[in-house]
This record gives sequence, C-alpha cells and structure tokens, in this order.
Amino acid sequence: MTEADVWIIAGAGLVLIGLAGFLFARHLLRRLLAFNITGSGALLMVLALSGDERGLAPALLVLTGMLVALGATALGLYLLRLWQQQSGRTDLPPPPDLESDP
Repeated sequence: MTEADVWIIAGAGLVLIGLAGFLFARHLLRRLLAFNITGSGALLMVLALSGDERGLAPALLVLTGMLVALGATALGLYLLRLWQQQSGRTDLPPPPDLESDP
C-alpha cells in the first residue's frame, strides 16, 4: 500500500462521511458543513490521484477548488441567514405529503 493509496482512502472516507451528513441532517448549517467535508475529500483524492512528480499543477487545481469552496460556503451562509430571517427556522420544513390529493 503506497502513500497515495492511504490519501485516496482518507479522501473517500471524507466523501462518504460528508454524503451521509448531507443526506441525514435536517439542520441547514450541518448540511453546509457536510457539503464542505465532501468537497475536501474530493480535493484530497484529486491531489492523491494526480501522480505529478512536481505537484505544482494539481496543487494549483486544488487551491482553486478551495477558493471556489470558500466562496460557495460564504454564499451558503448568506442564504442560510436570509432563510432564518424570513422563516424563523434553521432547518428545512418537512416535505409535503404526496399521497393526499388537493
């Protein structure tokens, strides 16, 4: 098992943890954090799978991904704050009952 394999397994673990948190969390801030964990795991796997000896091009790609994730997180926090101000809630409402007819 090489060092890259360990990083790939760690990245895949982060992706799975993030996806589970995103699917099962009702609170919007927890969903946003789970989304960030998923993105971090994906960036870790990109860096581990690059195989570039110098490591400059994949590192720049990951740095760009981190900056995009920072911007998306800031936008998500802003939208979460707007949602909280408008509805007074920090979680999503339950889905409508699809079985009942209007």
